[in-house]
Amino acid sequence: MRATQQVRYAIYGIFDLAYNGGARPVPLVEVGRRQAIPARYLEQIFQRLRRAGLVISKRGPGGGYQLARRPDAIRLSDIVRAVQGSVLTLPELEKGHSALSPDFVWDLVRAAQEQALSAHSVADLCREAAARGVSRAPLEPTSYEI
Repeated sequence: MRATQQVRYAIYGIFDLAYNGGARPVPLVEVGRRQAIPARYLEQIFQRLRRAGLVISKRGPGGGYQLARRPDAIRLSDIVRAVQGSVLTLPELEKGHSALSPDFVWDLVRAAQEQALSAHSVADLCREAAARGVSRAPLEPTSYEI
């Protein structure tokens, strides 16, 4: 099934926090720049992620977002559910289509997709990225001018 743009951006954003953020809050402008995602769009997505308890936010100087849990405790299925409500969204099937139709197939597909997404954590993504040579962003100290 197709991943929506919001789901892709949510996974990229969470990955960026885990892979590049370290223990500091990261402004969404930085995440957006690195992942080529408009920061305004990320703000909407990250509000959903915050409400789901996947990220926490800090306001003010030195503020931004960071993971609310360890990367190995955040499953891809958690991210998908936070953004779109369920792992697999299908158009509503017509009820009573036919007693001979295998409508149960969608339950099987949904369960298999849930299982596949639940099998992988954000930590798994970070390990895979490192193994594939994805470079990390340099940790730049934030400077403020008064």
